[in-house]
Amino acid sequence: MATGKARGGAEAAAKRDEELRQTMERLEEGVRGVFESARYRRYLAVMSRFHSYSANNCLLIAMQRPDATLVAGYRAWQDKFGRQVRKGERGMRILSPVVVKAKGEGDDVGEARDGSAGDGPRRRLAGFRLATVFDVSQTEGRELPTLGVDELTGGVARYEAAMRAVSEISRYPVSFEDVPGGAKGFFSRSEPKRIVIQKGMSQAQTLKTAIHELAHSVMHDFEPKGEGIALPGRATREVQAESVAFVVSNWLGLDTSDYSFGYIASWSSGKEISELRASLDDVRLASHGIIDGIEEQILGTRKPGERERGEMERTPGRDARRLTERAGAARTASAENRTAERAVDASR
Repeated sequence: MATGKARGGAEAAAKRDEELRQTMERLEEGVRGVFESARYRRYLAVMSRFHSYSANNCLLIAMQRPDATLVAGYRAWQDKFGRQVRKGERGMRILSPVVVKAKGEGDDVGEARDGSAGDGPRRRLAGFRLATVFDVSQTEGRELPTLGVDELTGGVARYEAAMRAVSEISRYPVSFEDVPGGAKGFFSRSEPKRIVIQKGMSQAQTLKTAIHELAHSVMHDFEPKGEGIALPGRATREVQAESVAFVVSNWLGLDTSDYSFGYIASWSSGKEISELRASLDDVRLASHGIIDGIEEQILGTRKPGERERGEMERTPGRDARRLTERAGAARTASAENRTAERAVDASR
């Protein structure tokens, strides 16, 4: 009997490993496929709803249920929301990180970056497992509480508040001027650094442009030094900033139907999967940081679990400095996590 149980356990483990391997292979194929124009737009729409999720999980959700709006595990729906997954519903499979205590000083590759550094044992990413989640449309039960993001929809109606939030989280001054050459705005990387927006545009276009240029200031405000991380080429910088503008605008409830991304296929042609994945990671990180900053400014919210800081007084640009620091750390973290993923996959 014991031998039979052991055999059954080994078979179940082998089945889980094979499903994880196939999922990782689908992700590699999906990264390339998402850069078709229509798919890319759908992917960014999913990212706007799940901006706190990893790029991999945004892609997995987009592949399985692109119309998903709020996902949680089976028990989480019961315990946290008082809702029940309907009988017969099929869940989505996403990646859940397995984080363990690091054994030594040098054993910190993929260390969890959750704000816990210095507050307890160092932790590292040991691998991934598959988890099952369900969309709210697959559940029934207690009415959901109003989400913070819903209070921001119809963004133009909250135009003044949204623009004020963008200015507050920007590290550099935001001004309205006549921009020569027909451009809608620009971020000046030379001193004095600033964000300039063409005056006299519609509220929607002004807000979209402000977010686009804010994305540039967050993602591309550094000079290449030695063999360090190189500044992306101009085409890549524009793809990234416009992608962030789409994600944040969509989250704000602005009309994003005019985004076509017809140039995405040609831009991505010939690029390595690692470069494309890194770009998705950077877009997700910048979008998540900007959305968090806007939400905190307008609604006075803080990220759940965020540690209290000694500096209680708000200072202009503090959020943007934090975003810039996150963006720099993410470039390193993304490379480390991709290395860890490959190592975990190769060991199976």
